[in-house]
Amino acid sequence: MHLIVAITGGSGAVYGMRLLEVFKRLGIETDLIVSRAAETILKLELDKTVDELRELATRSYSPDDLAAPPASGSYPVDGMTIVPCSMKTLGAIASGAATDLIARAADIMLKQGRPLVVVPRETPLNLIHLENMTKLRRAGATILPAMPAFYHKPKAIPDLVDFIVGRILDVLGVEHQLYQRWQGYQE
Repeated sequence: MHLIVAITGGSGAVYGMRLLEVFKRLGIETDLIVSRAAETILKLELDKTVDELRELATRSYSPDDLAAPPASGSYPVDGMTIVPCSMKTLGAIASGAATDLIARAADIMLKQGRPLVVVPRETPLNLIHLENMTKLRRAGATILPAMPAFYHKPKAIPDLVDFIVGRILDVLGVEHQLYQRWQGYQE
C-alpha cells in the first residue's frame, strides 16, 4: 500500500505524527507533505521539527513543489489523508484552487476516484466550513472530524489519538488494533 499523508496548520499535529508512526510500523509506503503553517504547529504542540517527521515517511515533498510526483494523476498511490486539515486547506480543495501540492494532490484523489480522508480539527464550525465539507463529501472525500469516542474507556490522551488514527485506518482499509471496538451494550 502507498499513501500520501498531508499535515496542515490546524491544531492536532499529533494525529498526523501518530499516523506516520503506525504506517511506518506496518511497512506502508508514505509520501509526506507538510504545510508551512504546520511546521509552526509541530514546534508549538509537539516540540518537533518537520525533519523529525520526515524520518517517519518514505518520501517527503515541499508544499510548494507542484512538479512533485503527487501532483500527477499518473502517480500510483492508493489514497491520501490530510490530518489535521485546516479550514484554509479544506476551502482550497472545495473550491478547486490547487495552489499548493496538498490541495493539488487532494484534487487528484477526487478526480481519480481514490480515497481522500480529510480530518478537520476546527471547532466550532461556521456555515462556510460546513458547506465546504459538504462539497468535499459530495465529491467523494471522507470527512472524519477529530472527535474521539469514549466507549473504549480511554485512560490517557494517546488512547484518544489512537482512536482517531484507527478510524482513519478503517476508512483506508488498513487492519489495526489501536482501540477496542464497540462490543455492544452489556448489562
